[in-house]
Amino acid sequence: METVYIDKHVELVNECRNGSRKAQFEIYKLYANAMYNVAVRIVNDDAEAEDVLQEAFLDAFNRIADFRQETTFGLWLKQIVINRAINYLRKRKAEFVSIDEVEVADEPSTDYEETTLKVEAIKAAMTELPDGYRVVLTLYLFEGYDHEEIAHILKITENTSRSQYMRAKRKLNSLLEMKGVVR
Repeated sequence: METVYIDKHVELVNECRNGSRKAQFEIYKLYANAMYNVAVRIVNDDAEAEDVLQEAFLDAFNRIADFRQETTFGLWLKQIVINRAINYLRKRKAEFVSIDEVEVADEPSTDYEETTLKVEAIKAAMTELPDGYRVVLTLYLFEGYDHEEIAHILKITENTSRSQYMRAKRKLNSLLEMKGVVR
């Protein structure tokens, strides 16, 4: 059975293909906030996130003919934003520590009931994480990518992705404990 994606903004996308600036502005208004949040979680800088957002929309509108509607426009745009944000990090030379020679234990199961921490404290602690940790944690937890996909996106090994994720969780927990947020 083939997956069918229903895109409720298909008419706006088609108008964008025909060069409608008004449709482009409507698409921008629909997706700007969500895409900005994706970008800022990855680059951890408001100004850079705004740059990522603008460049991603320019890319999307310039390449709208390439959009084959195999997914929704939002998912396609999100992938562009994530790729742009990661390229910004590469320009900053974010370091992903390779652990190809190290055996990594399986990821422990997460108890979701204890995840009742205050959102603002977590957001603040996330901004303090090193880029490599924050990116992997964001892609895994917030964007829903698995370690194989993250490895492909970041051009790292799957083990490195798992390691960065586990280290990011530990670092985030220690930052939250230092700030007095009870786990």
